[in-house]
Amino acid sequence: MIFRRKRREVPGLNTSSTADISFMLLVFFLVTTSMDSDKGMNRQLPPKQDEKQEQMDVDRSKVMSLELSDEGILTIDEKPVEVTKMRRQLKEFIVSAGPSHIIELKTGRNCDYDTYFNLQNEIVRSYREIRDAAAKQQFGHPYSKCNEEQREVLLDKYPQRVQELY
Repeated sequence: MIFRRKRREVPGLNTSSTADISFMLLVFFLVTTSMDSDKGMNRQLPPKQDEKQEQMDVDRSKVMSLELSDEGILTIDEKPVEVTKMRRQLKEFIVSAGPSHIIELKTGRNCDYDTYFNLQNEIVRSYREIRDAAAKQQFGHPYSKCNEEQREVLLDKYPQRVQELY
């Protein structure tokens, strides 16, 4: 007698909801993930050397020259100073020169990025402290609490004028 085995079928998986679950997970992760945008520095880069540059007559008494060498040595008007101690000099210059001042920044091609960004942060911090003190004196509250009109007055009085050179 020959026994025939009964052929069994393997049960299939119900995959109809797999696409729905995948879509729901995708939406969940897109909604819960934070998309941080990169922040940068607001600076005007120097023009290419090929372009013609307009010559302007500038009062040299209203120009502060900062130079950062390849070795990380900072000089202000050819006098060496530490990056962390330059803020007082910078603030005095900005206030005394008025809105037509220019901070001329020259960096070596091989200077350290950390030193460069510390210098940039000190410049920005100097402007922030000046505007904050002026806001307290003129409006009775810090710059962060000023409305748009008050901020415009302070920005006109103390504009951020940094020129980067090669």
